Amino acid sequence: MSSSKNASSNRKAERDNYALHSILPYNNDGDNEDDDIAPILESEELMKPLQIIYDSLIETGFETVADGRLIDIIRRVSIFGMTLLKLDIREESTIHTNALDSITRYLGLGSYKEWNEEARLSFLQNELTSKRPLFRLSALENALVDNADDENPIITASLIKTLKVYQTASTLGREALGAYVISQARSASDVLAVMLLQRQFGMTPENGNMMRIVPLFETLDDLNNAPGILKTLFAISQYVGALKGEQEVMVGYSDSAKDAGRLAACWAQYTSQEGMVKVAKEHNIELTFFHGKGGTVGRGGNPDLYNAILSHPPNTINGRFRVTEQGEMITQNFGSPTIAERNLDIYTAAILRESFFKHVEPKKEWRKQMERISKISCADYRKLVRDDERFVSYFRRATPELELAKLNIGSRPAKRNPKGGIESLRAIPWTFAWAQSRLHLSAWLGVGRGLKTQTETDSKEVREMYNEWPWFRTIINLIIMILTKTDISINKTYDEILCHDNADHVKLGKEVRDKLKESREVVLNVSGATNFAGPYSDIQRLATQIRVPYLDPINCLQIELLKELRGMGDEESVIKNIRTDALMVSIKGIAQGMGNSG
Repeated sequence: MSSSKNASSNRKAERDNYALHSILPYNNDGDNEDDDIAPILESEELMKPLQIIYDSLIETGFETVADGRLIDIIRRVSIFGMTLLKLDIREESTIHTNALDSITRYLGLGSYKEWNEEARLSFLQNELTSKRPLFRLSALENALVDNADDENPIITASLIKTLKVYQTASTLGREALGAYVISQARSASDVLAVMLLQRQFGMTPENGNMMRIVPLFETLDDLNNAPGILKTLFAISQYVGALKGEQEVMVGYSDSAKDAGRLAACWAQYTSQEGMVKVAKEHNIELTFFHGKGGTVGRGGNPDLYNAILSHPPNTINGRFRVTEQGEMITQNFGSPTIAERNLDIYTAAILRESFFKHVEPKKEWRKQMERISKISCADYRKLVRDDERFVSYFRRATPELELAKLNIGSRPAKRNPKGGIESLRAIPWTFAWAQSRLHLSAWLGVGRGLKTQTETDSKEVREMYNEWPWFRTIINLIIMILTKTDISINKTYDEILCHDNADHVKLGKEVRDKLKESREVVLNVSGATNFAGPYSDIQRLATQIRVPYLDPINCLQIELLKELRGMGDEESVIKNIRTDALMVSIKGIAQGMGNSG
């Protein structure tokens, strides 16, 4: 018995030793030659031996073993590859434009920024077909060093930094690379510019490591121009050849709403997607939309996830759906296995149902109404946000917008341009600041004036749209939900204490609250509800009984902290640091209490 056990142990040791030697080769000195072992970068390299092991176990009658941990590993490799997640890169179109402008001026070709769209496209297409590189990074780096003392050097550190991103991406395995998203995409040349910069570092369709290029259309004009931009791109043979029949487009929600107001942005997103689908179909391109929805309603989010997916424009999903999950919503929606599984179930169910769901096509009369509503609401929104000289200073005094930068959160600066106004402010602090003062202006401004009708025919059609068109009803219900979370008395207190010494600001605050009251009245008429909370009366009652008793004192405390801190000046002190910490806690507390609106 003992001999049998020893023999068995010896055979096991021999197998283990053989397996170890087969994985970690040793030289004559017994040193591990790790440097000679190439890492596995592509899942196929690992999948092949795993599949051989699996097939061997099945053929020899060990199905139970094969369908245990081994099949789990095979599934994980199939889903996640060797990198767990693919890397997405996101950069603004102006960065690429500036980079190419520096390069063309350095090469003596002129200023890329000063060329019109036709000239840019001609240049980019010629370079994409050329067999020589446009530039060499080493030469540009040397030029940066040589011209370090120049006041206005052509080659800048910013340019080198931009090009280093492409150089680094080119060294990664193709399975590690996902989408290159172009923020503020406004033209076809913005897309081809990224394709050319990738090509300079060997990232081409032929090599299989070119990142798919995803234009992000954010503003109202960009959304309206998007179908035309795709039409131009699909007419360029070099670009279509690289697509392999598939194109991804990102639709901006936060910035379009900040640019034009909620209703105008929603209608532009709807018609833009319709137009892009039509163009893609004409060129036999499979289009996938990447929805840049925010976690909060003011940034495009929708807590009614299932119905939100079903309310998308017809023929825009077709089993393919990509959407962002904002940072503050990840823990809420995927913080535990049970909740994560539930949310993924909702996504899956909605996507599957959408394939068989009969969408309501908007009538011609409804489209005309939406054009009217969009135009009026956008004009009303921009009249206040863009044209009123009092607005920017009022916004910064009546909300904690300036103090938000002190929060240790966020992956990007609060502003794209530190010296700019509202147009340069990112959508997240824009929405977040209004939620703090319980006004939620970003979600409803322009709604009241846009939905307000002058004739009985218009009123009848708008109510018909609400009752029969799921897309329109979803938008109105979301606005209603946000209106239930506004608090006129709390907001008025912010103005009275923080803006008391500026009559213009106090007057503007009253005008804004009048617009809020107008929006409340109008949604009552549209939805036919007896209370402006409409379908969210239960939520309002719950908030009133449970959340508001805690939120109101925090708001009052925040107001006093803002008043005190703004009167302290720039000098650091122990008292100021304590007050600042307290202010940060109040901001977090109000955001948590507001839920999906802050």
